[in-house]
Amino acid sequence: MSLRFNAINNLSTSIDTKVDASPKITALFGSNVFSLKTAREFLSDEAYKSLQSSIKAGQKIDRAVANQIATGMRAWAELKGVTHFTHWFQPLTGTTAEKHDSFFTLKGDGTPIEQFEGDALVQQEPDASSFPSGGLRATFEARGYTAWDPSSPPFIMEIGQGKTLCIPTIFVSYTGESLDYKAPLLKALDTLNKAAVEVCNYFDKNITRVTPTLGWEQEYFVVDEALFNARPDLVMTGRTVYGHSSAKNQQLEDQYFGSIPERVYAYMRDFETESYKLGIPLRTRHNEVAPGQYECAPIFEEVSVAVDHNSLLMDVMERVARRHGLRVLLHEKPFAGINGSGKHNNWSMATDTGVNLLAPGKTPKTNLMFLTFFVNTIKAVHDYADILRASIASAPNDHRLGANEAPPAIISVFIGQYLSKVLNDVKERVSEKMDETDESMLKIDIHKSIPELLMDNTDRNRTSPFAFTGNKFEFRAVGSSANCANPMTVLNTIMADTLKKFKKEVDELISKGEKKEIAIMHVIRQYIVDSEKVLFEGDGYSEAWAKEAEKRGLENVKTTPLALDAMVTEKAKHLFESNNIYSHSELEARHEIELEKYIKKVQIESRIMGELATSHILPPAIRYQNLLANNIQGLKEAGLPEATFANQKQILEKISLHINKTSDLVEKMIEARKVCNNMDNTRTKAIAYQSQVKDAFFDDIRYNVDKLELLVDDREWYLPKYREMLFLR
Repeated sequence: MSLRFNAINNLSTSIDTKVDASPKITALFGSNVFSLKTAREFLSDEAYKSLQSSIKAGQKIDRAVANQIATGMRAWAELKGVTHFTHWFQPLTGTTAEKHDSFFTLKGDGTPIEQFEGDALVQQEPDASSFPSGGLRATFEARGYTAWDPSSPPFIMEIGQGKTLCIPTIFVSYTGESLDYKAPLLKALDTLNKAAVEVCNYFDKNITRVTPTLGWEQEYFVVDEALFNARPDLVMTGRTVYGHSSAKNQQLEDQYFGSIPERVYAYMRDFETESYKLGIPLRTRHNEVAPGQYECAPIFEEVSVAVDHNSLLMDVMERVARRHGLRVLLHEKPFAGINGSGKHNNWSMATDTGVNLLAPGKTPKTNLMFLTFFVNTIKAVHDYADILRASIASAPNDHRLGANEAPPAIISVFIGQYLSKVLNDVKERVSEKMDETDESMLKIDIHKSIPELLMDNTDRNRTSPFAFTGNKFEFRAVGSSANCANPMTVLNTIMADTLKKFKKEVDELISKGEKKEIAIMHVIRQYIVDSEKVLFEGDGYSEAWAKEAEKRGLENVKTTPLALDAMVTEKAKHLFESNNIYSHSELEARHEIELEKYIKKVQIESRIMGELATSHILPPAIRYQNLLANNIQGLKEAGLPEATFANQKQILEKISLHINKTSDLVEKMIEARKVCNNMDNTRTKAIAYQSQVKDAFFDDIRYNVDKLELLVDDREWYLPKYREMLFLR
């Protein structure tokens, strides 16, 4: 019996919906996190104050104090049964990494002791040559450093019966270049903080810190593990390269927010429990639109912590799923013909005085501050749309963007009818030459234009890649498997750069004698005029929008290799270098890494398509072809008229056609891949893999294989079908 039918037969016996009853979330939350509250119990006053200053003000921790912190951290961890520690970091592989070391060591006289010193807390040396570096490091140049990031709290990871103390870190090369997602993100957050505070001080001198916040929404699919294992394409690539749509998909729209299946509900409760222990503030869970698709989302956090928590959550979700005989699919498009998965990044900025800079206020001054940051965000997206598009470019996301459930590759901003009217009023009512009579504009009462329930003041435009949703912007185009750090690094950097330019322009007007408020309004008005072509309120899926966007001069770069070009333009190099985020060499290296990732992912998909076609698809198809041929021959020999087996003959002809086309196309694809593999230039190779392998063959091969799935005897088909993977629990 094939793996497919074994999986189906055993499905009912493998179901386990038992999950230990957990205490109240508040009792569980953060129990495995070395938070400031926990640190207060285990550290001296000196060590505690040093750690607190580092977390809240970004001050460096003295190495001598680090010893005290490390000792207190080990004491806490050992009380919880921890024996090992690791520097937990986020290399450019797209996953997380860790190398475990024990607290155990031997003294000079051979005495065994448990020890964790400040040096081990602050810095470690993983092998830098084995991680993607884009040419920054050669194999013989192996040294790299992980350095503790105090802004993100250490935590204890429980895997089975083992427990490990994880220290969040950045990862840099021996020569200082960043080799991870976290180091550039921290630089971007610091840059935005400084730029935003300077602009905030126009309105409130008490503001000394601005913290970008992030609330991600994680979409994912869940399938039975045995069915997953019977699909080599899912195992190797995270998506089904073949598979005909089932009779029922999402057309009845009965999955979204529907009743959660019991087995999946047990899995959700289990991974939520693990997440709460780690301080991940999950708040929401529900069925998503597609069958077998779900979503979870947390409460907003500071961006650096939110990024760590999302990376940690993806690891927890995958690990806990196996306990339930399930597999979680984080790929952007695991199944054709139904919705893919995104990771919507809801972004805003908060001041240390408790103000959300993207929430309108109730006085002219706070309205003006909101308008300043709101319009600057739109200007940043307009000016750097190409770089923002590059930040979410990947082979998996190419399958999803613009596919009628995700935003298109055209970067636009949706703000809703009320705020569109406000911006239009500002544009129309402020004259080119401003004087005191224009101060009336400053009294614009945004709350008269916008309903009090600001969270609901706009429709939910699912087709917009960057939408204002009340008191935040939702970057919807981020892919479900992506590390949030990359788009967040870009978004915070372009915002910082735009705010710096804004302040310079306002200060120039003030120096010429303009009143501060008038100068601010003048620049805001100009930014609205300069950026209005990026604003779009309609259906982003429509052909009409694609044509309109082209007229407006907005780019529509649909493939990753071309989208990534924006990373290495002179504009991008100036942006990142002037804001101290990336050097030119770091930017070039990341461009190279992303191209290499694209090539490898498409290459792997091509290989598994060929392997499945020859070993899983064609053999049963040929057997069924022979069965039909023998049946027809038998009927002929029995002397029956041809009309009695005309249908069998027609099916045989179709099967023969699709067998031949599949075999022929696979051979041609393999030859095309060989040609691509001989190319030396990475960009040329990536474009060739996209155009000469993926675009040239994937859809055609799939079409013929999916037709065979419909024609071949179901008992002969090896691969689990969509109706089984999406609906059997």
